Amino acid sequence: MRLGRRLGIGALALGLLVASETPALAGNGPAYKDSWRPVKVRVADLLGRMTLDDKLGQMMQAERLGVKSPADVTTGRLGSLLSGGSSQPTPNTPVTWADMYDGFQKAALATPLGIPLVYGVDAVHGHNGLYGATVFPHNIGLGATRDPRLVEKIGRATAEEVSGTGIDWDFAPCLCVARNDRWGRTYESFGEVPQLATQMTSIITGLQGRELDRPGSVMATAKHYVGDGGTTGGVNEGNTEISEQELRAIHLPPFQAAIRRGVGSVMISYSSWNSVKLHANSYLINDVLKKELGFKGIVVSDYNGVDKIDGKSGFTPEEVEAAINAGIDMVMVPYEWQKFIDTLRTLVEQGRVPMARIDDANRRILTKKFELGLFEHPLTDRRFLNTIGSKPHRDLARQAVRESQVLLKNENHVLPLSKRGKIFVAGKNADDLGNQSGGWTVGWQGTSGPVIPGTTILQGLRQKSVNVTFAKDGTGIDSSYDVAVAVVGETPYAEGKGDRPQGMGLDATDLATLQKLKDSGVPTVVVLVSGRPLDIAAQLPDWAGLVESWLPGSEGQGVADVLFGDYNPTGKLPVTWMRSADQQPINAGDGKPALFPLGYGLHYLRHW
Repeated sequence: MRLGRRLGIGALALGLLVASETPALAGNGPAYKDSWRPVKVRVADLLGRMTLDDKLGQMMQAERLGVKSPADVTTGRLGSLLSGGSSQPTPNTPVTWADMYDGFQKAALATPLGIPLVYGVDAVHGHNGLYGATVFPHNIGLGATRDPRLVEKIGRATAEEVSGTGIDWDFAPCLCVARNDRWGRTYESFGEVPQLATQMTSIITGLQGRELDRPGSVMATAKHYVGDGGTTGGVNEGNTEISEQELRAIHLPPFQAAIRRGVGSVMISYSSWNSVKLHANSYLINDVLKKELGFKGIVVSDYNGVDKIDGKSGFTPEEVEAAINAGIDMVMVPYEWQKFIDTLRTLVEQGRVPMARIDDANRRILTKKFELGLFEHPLTDRRFLNTIGSKPHRDLARQAVRESQVLLKNENHVLPLSKRGKIFVAGKNADDLGNQSGGWTVGWQGTSGPVIPGTTILQGLRQKSVNVTFAKDGTGIDSSYDVAVAVVGETPYAEGKGDRPQGMGLDATDLATLQKLKDSGVPTVVVLVSGRPLDIAAQLPDWAGLVESWLPGSEGQGVADVLFGDYNPTGKLPVTWMRSADQQPINAGDGKPALFPLGYGLHYLRHW
């Protein structure tokens, strides 16, 4: 039979491996422990042995910081844990993650039926919560590559690094179709048209592999279902006010593609569709997702998503009833999971949530646990520890950075840079790994500074040429330089804090730096490090060159490769670039005049 995806360590691992390779004989034990039986049979057998407490516990996903100790996992019969964006063990090392995971998993195995945990993280551009992991470009940059095969490889690399720390569930990819660049999650979108996100569902195949129980495979999540990129005003968790026809035409296709690829889970959006919260929308979850599209996996809530249904703090029995009956199978309740279990138990006893709905949720959850091979190999497969931040993965990330760069202006062929030329580099994002990685990087909102190991854009430039001078604010430039490179743009943010309902231009620091470069008379190439297009039309005439770098992640050499012409720019805009912020929302086909249209991207003239 196939080798399972997980190996433990020492005698326990050997025992598990032997057990998994030796079929249980008839009558020797419960059918659900027999790895040779069909998953459907194992699920039915286990479900028949479970108490209501077992079933309710399986439907809970708690934050690891929300359990006092691993013993809570045992007593609460918890089915899942997660590490939120800023929930890392201390020290934040691969082995510490693996040890933490195994500790929680052993607690789950100590329950009467020994049902293993499934553990989730937001590995949205690599295993980004782990210090030392490879950090890939965010999705908007991957959308610019137009390269689904590359993105599939990134999925596989991410899965290996995630597996090395024990984690078996990745809350990615985000398949939102971002229709308003004011939205703070625009960089999590592959682009403004459904075709781009649909093509890039190849990352699911990379994450999950050919079979979920193969070594180095993790369960993927299509999120956030559905329409989160279409809210009025680009407001995070807002209201998508469009017809069902438009919802189906723009926002649903990537999820259809994800289901065709066998995605293991779908996460529900915080947002509303025509004022009905998605977490309570039975039509879109039960009727469309589960029945019409035939989704058989786990429907999971977002973080405290059920609590947001009525817009008030603290979940109510009415919210719990609405969400579970609407088709949510597993509920992300970071801290108040015990209260949620008690509330749901009362609703079941009162007949307000049918037992059939509880059984359906458990059937879906248990099916994925069996398919993941967790019953045979519950502990961390530590063979993958050496893939974390490995050279092959960093080389792959560097290639992704190269392919994501979009050349938007190249006056008088100022690019590619000459390695013999005298180059002045400035800008707050030139030598800052945190800024070039963006949000969801060792912390939910991200942080400026040397937050991860990697290569900054400045370091990448200096690897190519000895004739590079750097001053962050532009001080010291004079007419003796052949070219100035200004690496400017945004600083890290994630959902909520990243919304820009007002202006979308460069900040005062960037404008002051650019003014110094302009005053010198030296031709200036601007490299924008940003999670979306910025309002730069007024400044563009001052620049000889413009490259949109997006949020490239840990491998800044990929930017330098393109700037120096070692790699011809091939990136294409995955979004329409506004002439001014007041055009938002602006999308292909809406008739609004763009500064640069969807799909725009220049090449260097000489042949490669």
